[in-house]
Amino acid sequence: MSNLKYAGKPLEQAKKVAIMIHGRGATAESILSLADHLNLAEFALIAPQAPGNTWYPYSFMAPDESNQPSFSLSMNIVDGIVKDLQKSGFSSEQIYFIGFSQGACLSLEYASQHAQKYGAVIAFTGGLIGEKFNPSKYKGDFQNTPVFIGSSHQDMHVPLSRIEESAIQIKKMGAKMKTLIFQDTQHTIRQEEVDWVNEHILFD
Repeated sequence: MSNLKYAGKPLEQAKKVAIMIHGRGATAESILSLADHLNLAEFALIAPQAPGNTWYPYSFMAPDESNQPSFSLSMNIVDGIVKDLQKSGFSSEQIYFIGFSQGACLSLEYASQHAQKYGAVIAFTGGLIGEKFNPSKYKGDFQNTPVFIGSSHQDMHVPLSRIEESAIQIKKMGAKMKTLIFQDTQHTIRQEEVDWVNEHILFD
């Protein structure tokens, strides 16, 4: 099992849990620092640390086999956290996913392959994973789960076309889908994204 970092409320006192997934080359600690900007005071926070600081070696749109076995191992790490939370008595609706870049892609992919009523999926620059977009991989019903993707209109790693395909697919699966696309070329998390998420998803 991967190395997990914890922050926020102790699990036994929390009513909500955010699984926070870092980007390529980053750390569990770095994604946890986002909690300083998001309304997560009532949450337990769990951040897995990727082996070698990367969830899979190549682009999220590289040939699928080139990202194996790392990709499957990373999906299993997230699945293990979700299953442990459910064993501890958390419902899927109490579980939130928050990711940036590679972590945003992993969050969207995991949630869409296991769609159910989650608290939310918050993806700062990400899309569904695969060389070709393959809707047959995705199963379940999001039952109005809020799903957010924010990005640049011309991000260096995540093409707008894949974000748009991902948003259409996720909406078809019953999510309350929101994209915010910015007219810059930065690979970053913008204050406007944080403000939108705080106002519309993490407001209570």
